[in-house]
Amino acid sequence: MKRRSVLLGSGLALTAPLLTSAPAEARPARLTNLAHLDFLRDAVTVHALDSHTTYRLDRSPDLGVLWTYAEPNPDGTYRRIGGGAYDPATDTYGQGAFNSDDIARATVVYLRHWRQTGAASSKAASCALLRGLAYFQTATGPNAGNVILWMQRDGTLNPSADPPDAPDPSDSGPSYWLARTVWALGEGYAAWRTADREFAQFLRQRLDLAVAALDRQVLRRYGSWQTVDGRRTPAWLIVDGADATAEAVLGLAAYVEAGGGDLARRALRQFAEGIAALSDGGSRSWPFGAVRPWALSLSDWHAWASQMPAALARASKVLGDPRLAGPAVTDAATFTPWLLTSGGPDNGRLPARIDRSQIAYGVDSRLQSLLAVAATTGRDGFQRLAGIMAAWYFGANAAGVAAYDPATGRTVDGIGGDGTVNRNAGAESTIHGLLSMLALDADPQVAALARRGRIVERVGSTTVEAEQGTLAGGATVVTPPSAWTGESQYSNGSYVQLPTGSSARFRLPAVNQPQLVLPIVDLRPGSPAVTRWSSANQMLGTVQHGRIGPQGTSPAPGALLPVTLDGELPVGHTDLVATASGGDAVLDAVVLEPLVSRYVIDGAGHTTVLLRSAARTAQTVTVAVAGSGSAVVETYDDTGVQCRRGTASGSSVRAVVLPGGFTVVER
Repeated sequence: MKRRSVLLGSGLALTAPLLTSAPAEARPARLTNLAHLDFLRDAVTVHALDSHTTYRLDRSPDLGVLWTYAEPNPDGTYRRIGGGAYDPATDTYGQGAFNSDDIARATVVYLRHWRQTGAASSKAASCALLRGLAYFQTATGPNAGNVILWMQRDGTLNPSADPPDAPDPSDSGPSYWLARTVWALGEGYAAWRTADREFAQFLRQRLDLAVAALDRQVLRRYGSWQTVDGRRTPAWLIVDGADATAEAVLGLAAYVEAGGGDLARRALRQFAEGIAALSDGGSRSWPFGAVRPWALSLSDWHAWASQMPAALARASKVLGDPRLAGPAVTDAATFTPWLLTSGGPDNGRLPARIDRSQIAYGVDSRLQSLLAVAATTGRDGFQRLAGIMAAWYFGANAAGVAAYDPATGRTVDGIGGDGTVNRNAGAESTIHGLLSMLALDADPQVAALARRGRIVERVGSTTVEAEQGTLAGGATVVTPPSAWTGESQYSNGSYVQLPTGSSARFRLPAVNQPQLVLPIVDLRPGSPAVTRWSSANQMLGTVQHGRIGPQGTSPAPGALLPVTLDGELPVGHTDLVATASGGDAVLDAVVLEPLVSRYVIDGAGHTTVLLRSAARTAQTVTVAVAGSGSAVVETYDDTGVQCRRGTASGSSVRAVVLPGGFTVVER
């Protein structure tokens, strides 16, 4: 792939990729198969309501919709079902058969497939679903522009579902489904503006209506900040989420790039600024350079809906503002290697690995973000990371099995941390699996790397539960009624309370390199408690448990956070002791982070090694790389810039890993 770069402002390169096409006979078979998504599609006949109508409804009352879930039958076929309890007497679901959330995202699949392949069937499907999606939008009244979430199979809208949504009624305020509607309408307008100007104009009107709703409900707070545990966070994000807001930004970026109006351009910039403000941490400290998804918690990160870097990269490119891309680059270059080496795109790091389940929504969000940052910066290291991330679909997961089936177009609904596979294939997983496959079909080099779908080795973060320690001096294990604190969660459902004079001693496995030590502690404003950490009588550092700001708008006082000790655990040290003074200290767990972590995958006769550094200085390591021929070693700094490239022979390869950077070795 060749790229043309133009330096703007601070020196960050905003680039346009120049793709060179391989001969048709050299291209592998397409991964994208829409068969299962087509199976989930349906049509309903509706009538115009006071606040709900759509494009040319009087001429064509049949609208495109999408079933929410699909479960396997004993014979291997699938059946379509809705959400919530089913009532056979009324043929209704507690929630509904179809929802605007999935319809919006399925629309994006068909739009991208149409634009990528020219398929007339996908063009028609995108039109049908866009018409259906528009019907969910409230067109008049105080909630104009907002979107109802659920519809029954007869076309009846269900604004108040069982169990209830937030907000309830579902069109009474900003929501994830409003954000995703903006995403679909924005990409829809960009695709249809030259294919059918009249339909595109309708989409423009509906998108402007949605943006106006966001302007009066959310962006009226632009420039206002809230305090969350002493930290300043933006008050103008959709449902206080950088995750929801990012998906709206994807649509706004497409719309503005296609000629959208001033209100949309302003909203794009303001939302992007809010997302960028949640960039946090570094290579040695939580959350390791990630853009946090929830403005109300310093402790919460989840892979699903984590397209914040993609949104910032797209906004940076469309607005010509390289400053917006900075946090996206940090997330891609610093956080993603940590994520991959520490276990992958989990549903919940809160901050420990609470929910180790992994789903296509999370994997796709990280894949799309890496590719968007690569396209904006022209740095091919992010494509390497994208291929490693996408290998999840082909077996590089806890189950060691393919999560996506190109023969059917199905993606499993999730893989548990214990390797359990959820064989359901509902709309969300199908959609995001296909969005990933479309991205891989567009970049055969990334797709080839992704097919190395077997995990060989992972050496990264390890977590030791506090209750696994030897407790003395009155230290006790506490199991609260709920592990959820309101903004984070105690791992293993318990924590250890350390009163003054007590201690917790941990016996650790011996490792051959120094490790960072990050106690996960409950920091509380005004707490006098201090814990001192040592190993073999060598002081590693202290944690002041009152070192946190006022609660502010956070749902809970204080924060459950990893705190990086100043000293590193030396090579060979297997004991770790915490002693408490000054008051009661709460310890949830201890995270140990090697200075150089690694993740190794293989398949199709090739091996890929990802090395990630938490060291302050360059590290030279030797790694085993199976296979024949020369290994290619590419070294990247903490912004994803390639600093050196070389080859090595033999089964043992020496590689340099730069401070906070990553290195990829391929054979």
